[in-house]
Amino acid sequence: MALIKLALDTRKNVKNRDGLFPIVLRVFHKKQSLIRLGHHTSINGWDDRNSRLKKSALVNRNINCDEINQELDGKLYAAKELVRELGSSIDKLDIQGFVDHIKEKWDYNPTSEVRHRIDNRISISEWGKVVIDRKKSADSPATAKWCQDGIDALVKFNKGKDVMLYDITVSFLKDFEAYHLGRGNSKNTISIYLRAIRSIYNNAIQEDRFIPIKNAFEHYRIPSGSRTKKRVVGKEKITAIKELHYEFGSPLWHTRNYVLIMFYCRGMNFIDLVKIKVKDISNGRLYYGRSKTGNPFSVKITEGLQIILDYYLKGKKPSEFLLPTNYDGSSKHYQKYKSQRRRMNERLKIIAKDAGIEGNFTTYYIRHSWATIAKYMGISTEIISEGLGHSSIRTTEIYLKDFDDHILDEANEMIVS
Repeated sequence: MALIKLALDTRKNVKNRDGLFPIVLRVFHKKQSLIRLGHHTSINGWDDRNSRLKKSALVNRNINCDEINQELDGKLYAAKELVRELGSSIDKLDIQGFVDHIKEKWDYNPTSEVRHRIDNRISISEWGKVVIDRKKSADSPATAKWCQDGIDALVKFNKGKDVMLYDITVSFLKDFEAYHLGRGNSKNTISIYLRAIRSIYNNAIQEDRFIPIKNAFEHYRIPSGSRTKKRVVGKEKITAIKELHYEFGSPLWHTRNYVLIMFYCRGMNFIDLVKIKVKDISNGRLYYGRSKTGNPFSVKITEGLQIILDYYLKGKKPSEFLLPTNYDGSSKHYQKYKSQRRRMNERLKIIAKDAGIEGNFTTYYIRHSWATIAKYMGISTEIISEGLGHSSIRTTEIYLKDFDDHILDEANEMIVS
């Protein structure tokens, strides 16, 4: 196997007029050969451990170290790639023949792979950081975490090394998928990771930071996971929750109230609930913006909702949060919100049991239950979609597919009898 390394040729007889040494590609294949790369520096100006020019060295102050280091990395990469391409055929070449092939690969036409890689030296972590920082600045911490989880999964698969965007090929993605399937991860999990990676990858293309020879995601299909059966509770179970009695002011008492507020507000998300302020309630309506989409909502306050709100409104200023959870929606306090949501779901298990609801029951299922109950009451999918704030009827239809089997059986009996 050929050995290839960037190095500084420090032999005294190769110094240039300024007393600097040439940077070379040291190639060993049966014999050693040095290929000069057109750049010079001093011994102190060369980082031998990392094979790079030192930006801090005085001797390099008048040159663009970043640009030269990228060029050097590109040539090193191309030479090593040639070794992989040649495989066992490399044994048929002597050292001079191998060096000639390296130079040919470098001197290929302007659209060559080597030049392309040099022009596109940006990694998933580098561009991902840009995307994630923007999401954090826009107070979208959940999306930022989604992107970071995808990056972490990709880097872990690559044995802890960052992944250049040009290395994300169809074969690479198939290997990533196979790796996770082999470790027992679900297709849903793999899909979540890859959709995050695709988002970052395509964003780099859109902003002209990366020009792929072939967009890998246009030729690779992200695995579609099995649709998770959503737990839907009927109207009678919601009524059962209303009738539960807990000690006034206790955590379970508050949690029951939160469940009902969310249900009364057309299946409001928990993150939107905790961000409500007193000033958002006026003229018999509750106004809020959905965190996920930014869409504004206006809900008429029903009698049942007003009774609960009256307790939380008492003695508060317009600028104060309605509930003691008071999450401001910022990335800075996102961990605080996650802790609140976790405690909410833990208490929901108790409430579900007390209300006779079997199986798991979380804040998400409140939203899903509102949609399903509305459907069974004969409300059109279009109206339900508007109520949930979905951008398309298709999303709502997916919600409404998850009917419990016994409800479908009852409907079928009514139809065929």
